[in-house]
Amino acid sequence: QVQLVESGGGLVQAGGSLRLACAASGSIFSINAMGWYRQAPGKQRELVAHITRAGSTNYADSVKGRFTISRDNAKNTVYLQMSSLKPEDTAVYYCNADLLRFEVPGIYNYWGQGTQVTVSS
Repeated sequence: QVQLVESGGGLVQAGGSLRLACAASGSIFSINAMGWYRQAPGKQRELVAHITRAGSTNYADSVKGRFTISRDNAKNTVYLQMSSLKPEDTAVYYCNADLLRFEVPGIYNYWGQGTQVTVSS
């Protein structure tokens, strides 16, 4: 079994910062791309940031310059440092990973359970 567990969400005032973490555990051989998505009430889930195993990153235009994605391959963990937060960043943030497992061939996609981020004005 594989699990992605997010942490670090919470309530913050506009202009503040939060750091999210997502740790993958279980029967994992290696993790390819990892990413953060978010879903606000009444809206579709959207990509926030994406990082390859080699460290190449990609960001949604709305968060460029404010958010930074990083990863620790030794810990199977991805982070999202969020700064200059705005009320429109309020959403449930989900971790996503493409990974290879020991016991079955192929690349599998997994989601975390989500962590709430609320930015007050």
